[in-house]
Formats: sequence, structure tokens, C-alpha cells
Amino acid sequence: MTDLPMRLYVDALFTSPYAMSVFVTLREKGLPFEVRPLDLDALEQQSPVFTGLSVTQRVPTLEQAGFALSESSAITEYLEDVFPQVPVYPREPRQRARARQIQAWLRSDLLAIRQERSTLVVFCGVQYGPLSTQAQMAADKLIAAAQQWLAEGDDYLFGQWSIADVDLAVMLNRLILNGDPVPARLVAYAQRQWQRPSVQAWVNQARPAL
Repeated sequence: MTDLPMRLYVDALFTSPYAMSVFVTLREKGLPFEVRPLDLDALEQQSPVFTGLSVTQRVPTLEQAGFALSESSAITEYLEDVFPQVPVYPREPRQRARARQIQAWLRSDLLAIRQERSTLVVFCGVQYGPLSTQAQMAADKLIAAAQQWLAEGDDYLFGQWSIADVDLAVMLNRLILNGDPVPARLVAYAQRQWQRPSVQAWVNQARPAL
């Protein structure tokens, strides 16, 4: 399939971890694409042009030759199927299933962390006060899971880099970059993912002032 370049619709602040996940996937695969920011505060996602592409009015949305797809997991799995030459998921079926499990868990659980440590911490340097009891319980749950998945000295979740490493690093960085206590080996793991060129390309996007 050669209907390139593609268009990736993202939030204008470049703070969506889900848009970041798709952006990194496209960069890792070396696929040409255009980034189209939408001002969500100005409700640009409700414009007739965009709702014609995304009936759910959500970012990220990927457009390719008249085909449009939203929801980051659906997009990255589509890209993996259509452009498998540079994988972003493990090849081994059980490891690939585990990577998708981790992604799904990070996106569906840990709500208290997402509420009290928005990605403005990660991408805009915003700082928040102490975690509530509920959010601290979620942080403890995240840390325990990450420590179980990552043995001492592991660089990646599955021996080689995968997109699940980026998603886990984003969640850890909500805490780390706010100054919340996180074990040193998880800090080192998150920093390692953050240095990847595809990740830095997202981190260094020009963002409007808050």
C-alpha cells in the first residue's frame, strides 16, 4: 500500500500521549506524514471538515487516501499490519499480546494519576501538589507493575524496544517529572525511552503558551 503521505491529526498543544504514540510509530517506521494540529479548546474537532473524517471527533486520527482511523491502539496496529518492515510490536505472539495488554491497561486504569498528573507535567513543565490518597494508591500500583515487568537492568519490556515502552515511560514521567518518588531503576528506564529520536521529535514540538 503506497497511499502516502498520510495526515496525522493531533492536539495543538502536543500533549496527547495517544497522539504521541501514533507519531512515534510513524517516525519509527520511517513513513512520510503530515501533522495537522487541532485546537481542541476552540472545538476545531467539531468542524464539519474534521467530523467528516472522524465521526467520534477525537485525536489522534490518521487519514490515508480517503481512509480515516481514530483511537491510537487501532492506528498503531493498522500501521503494524500494513507496514510491517520495521516492527513497533514484538514479533512473538505472546509478547505482542502482552504489549497490547500493557497499552490497554495504561489507557483504561490509573485514572487518578491522569487526573492529578496531566501530561502538562510531561510536555509543558507544569507542577502539581502532593498526590491524593487515591492517586498515591494508583502510583503505587503503576510502580509495582512496572517493577514486575522490568527485571533489574532491563532496557526494554521485551528485550527490544516496542511502542509499549513509550506508553509506559509517559505514564511514569507524569510522576517523575513532577518530582514524585519513583524507584531509580524506573527513572533510568523512562529516561532511556525519552532519548529515542522519535520521542524527542514529539517532545521538542513547538507548543503555544498556556
